[in-house]
Amino acid sequence: MAEALIRVAGLAKSYMTAAGDFPALKGVDLVIERGEFVAVMGPSGSGKSTFMNILGCLDRASAGEYVLDGRPVGALSSDELATLRRRTIGFVFQGFNLLPRMSLEDNVALPLVYAGVDLGTRRERARRMLARVGLEQYAKSLPSRISGGQQQRVAIARALINEPRLILADEPTGNLDSRTSEEIMALFTALNAEGITIVLVTHEHDVADHARRQVRFLDGQIVADEPTRRREALPC
Repeated sequence: MAEALIRVAGLAKSYMTAAGDFPALKGVDLVIERGEFVAVMGPSGSGKSTFMNILGCLDRASAGEYVLDGRPVGALSSDELATLRRRTIGFVFQGFNLLPRMSLEDNVALPLVYAGVDLGTRRERARRMLARVGLEQYAKSLPSRISGGQQQRVAIARALINEPRLILADEPTGNLDSRTSEEIMALFTALNAEGITIVLVTHEHDVADHARRQVRFLDGQIVADEPTRRREALPC
């Protein structure tokens, strides 16, 4: 059997506050297989954002084990973490995080700059990723010239540029209207059908319903982990 893409066991994270030690995560166990589409839900302060930061190798756990793509994350140096993050994970954020004075093509290609890829290859791959999200014709435009939904598509293209095995999306539809949110979630569904593992944080039940599995956090622990219940089609 193939190794799971994500495996965490006894994962804990504490922060020191003025009031003392605050346990944000308390012994979390979770396995996410390759090719899954998982929605992570929970109220503010439940631990879901802390959990996603650890999954993205942006923060380290205080205790427990995290294995990503067969590699025990806790044993890696900062440079090794950066390399694993660059090769394995694509990030999509609520606020798009596009650089306003750079063209869409250059925004998408930015991760390749850090990877040391030459200019010609960067541009070719960026155009290919923009075409994948239906925005190739806007390659030379600035972010201010396109809609919020289109900006999120550009952010997804940027997340795909290094051909990641995993996309982590943090409230990817939080700044979008309901119709545009549906379009973005349809794109995530199509990417998942191609074999990319997707884990997204959301407060919205209709967004979570696009995932195949829903994991709910409360007070730093997983309180539910179940397949998404598909809505029954209404009779005509």
